[in-house]
Amino acid sequence: MKTDVLEDPAIDEAADADRPWIVVVWNDPVNLMTYVTWVFQTLFGYSREKAERLMWDVHTKGKAAVSSGSRERAEGDVARLHARGLWATMEKN
Repeated sequence: MKTDVLEDPAIDEAADADRPWIVVVWNDPVNLMTYVTWVFQTLFGYSREKAERLMWDVHTKGKAAVSSGSRERAEGDVARLHARGLWATMEKN
């Protein structure tokens, strides 16, 4: 029995590789808002205003995209956030 494998023309692997990854921080019941703000300032060099705006997104919307870039950069950012006790994931933009 012969089976044909059809290629999916909708998938463009080259374009997919160029898409940046985003790092998402999720709300949790543990960390204080001031601590989350401090982590964003420390890890990413954000101004206090930007860090607070992102912290409020995490608090009120449940999540915030805090960085983007290559897969390697996103993996590093997630690891650094985890090391400071924040719940973070990465996803394709």
